[in-house]
Amino acid sequence: MPGMLEDIIERTKEAADSYLSQPHARINGVQIGPVGLDWTYAQEAQGNWRTRMNGIFKQLEKHDIGLLITIDEVTVDLEEMLQFASVYQHFVREGKKVALLMAGLPYKVSALLRNDSVSFLRRSQYHQLGRITDVEIANAFRKTVEAEGRSITPEALEDAVKAVDGFPYMMQLVGYRTWDVSENSPKISAPDVQQGSLLARMELRDRILETTYRELSDKDIEFLLAMLPDSGPSRVSEIAKRMGVASNYASQYKRRLLEDGVIGERGRGLVGFDISAFREFLNEKAF
Repeated sequence: MPGMLEDIIERTKEAADSYLSQPHARINGVQIGPVGLDWTYAQEAQGNWRTRMNGIFKQLEKHDIGLLITIDEVTVDLEEMLQFASVYQHFVREGKKVALLMAGLPYKVSALLRNDSVSFLRRSQYHQLGRITDVEIANAFRKTVEAEGRSITPEALEDAVKAVDGFPYMMQLVGYRTWDVSENSPKISAPDVQQGSLLARMELRDRILETTYRELSDKDIEFLLAMLPDSGPSRVSEIAKRMGVASNYASQYKRRLLEDGVIGERGRGLVGFDISAFREFLNEKAF
């Protein structure tokens, strides 16, 4: 989000308040009748973002304390994101006690890693969530609801699991929207989940499906369209035949789509859609 660099500094100051020195004050003047004091506070040292962060690191080092920076919803379109990543590598090279944890949708993370200005990030440890099992989704929903003193009907829980369809981001959307529409009820019902899921699908289409589709190349789309005739997982060799290309050529696009989290492996030589509702979305686009 815009302003993220300033937000990192302010959040760091807030979290490490007891370890950072505060601007000191001095008496600027004395007023008699009635008696009063006029205080002047020393301004913080000015400088660019890297300089100001170095000042914070220097103070934290006195207490042998490091800093963990977490960033959600990674996007390569935000100039501050690239500026941050570029400066962060200097912190690492200078031996600062700092660590970085970033999260985002697979295709956005891939786009960031492909940017040459932050190529050092490619050496980072990368973990892709992949699909979530139905059992894990059901347990997470039920425990979250019960932790807040509410309950959810078996039918509603089953509908929620179906709506998520194993997609981590959809789990967040369905949960948030369902909670929002049912906040005045102690029990979440099937109609609540149906309404929440409808809102989640609309948001998924606008924020994920349309954006992902625009980022795909013509050959990427051709590969995905060649998967549509299959009701379940698609065999890569069969996809290649439908595209009219050799299997090793089709595999190039398979790798790209796997990296972007659009598809996932379902076994040896098999792939399936990993983004919830993307199959239906492509059907609409194609026909």
